[in-house]
Amino acid sequence: MILKNGSNGDDVKKLQEKLGILADGDFGKNTEMKVKEWQSLNGLLSDGVVGDATWTKMFGNSKQEDTPIVDSKFKLEKLKGHIPDNVISQIPETAEKFGITNVLRLSHFLSQCGHESGGFKLVTENLNYSASGLKNTFGKYFPGNLNESYARQPVKIANRVYSSRMGNGSESSGDGYNFRGRGYIQLTGRSNYAAFDKTVDDDILSNPDLVPTKYPLASAAFFFDSNNLWTICDRGSDDATVTSVTKRVNGGTNGLAQRIKEFKTFYKLLS
Repeated sequence: MILKNGSNGDDVKKLQEKLGILADGDFGKNTEMKVKEWQSLNGLLSDGVVGDATWTKMFGNSKQEDTPIVDSKFKLEKLKGHIPDNVISQIPETAEKFGITNVLRLSHFLSQCGHESGGFKLVTENLNYSASGLKNTFGKYFPGNLNESYARQPVKIANRVYSSRMGNGSESSGDGYNFRGRGYIQLTGRSNYAAFDKTVDDDILSNPDLVPTKYPLASAAFFFDSNNLWTICDRGSDDATVTSVTKRVNGGTNGLAQRIKEFKTFYKLLS
């Protein structure tokens, strides 16, 4: 568990008391600013998010006795050769910030990210559909022969199929393409980009291409965290749990057998 903008409760009050500010139990912009200042003064990543490293530095103990801290003994070296080194390097900070507190969670997370991104290779949604592809995939948005005038035009396609939903403006606003799917588990829509923006220092809304270039793993972990997927991951290492996680990530069970295989590989390597 982590404390960040939007969190509330007794832990937030304790944090605010430590920072010497109004202890109302609501983690808002002022608390975030004070956390960043404290982190900077104490040699920590100044991101305004209180994970176990920040909490332990402040209080000398884990945030909650019944909350597992991030396992500092993740055998990340075991992942070499199985996932790219640049992905491995992102894991410690991502785990700290988004609640990847044990091997079970990390194994479920990596298996889903790897499968959704074609082996951690695809970080931006491919919308270069043919006319028939548009009918098969987004048929309801292209009545009659409309698909023919949009074929092989990714910008136009995205602006149409993602318009006026997920916080996006109309088709003419350009939001559909600007906030198309990016990251290992594709972050899509202005509202989701805005929510993710609150977890990082960079201006994601003005620079959405930072998601695939700088935050492909973090944005995926944000998806898991904000959709309470960790509670499903914690159920276990059986095929039924992998299936449940897959349904939440994929919307179905596409590639389930391979996802189960990949999960078992990661779980064995990391355990």
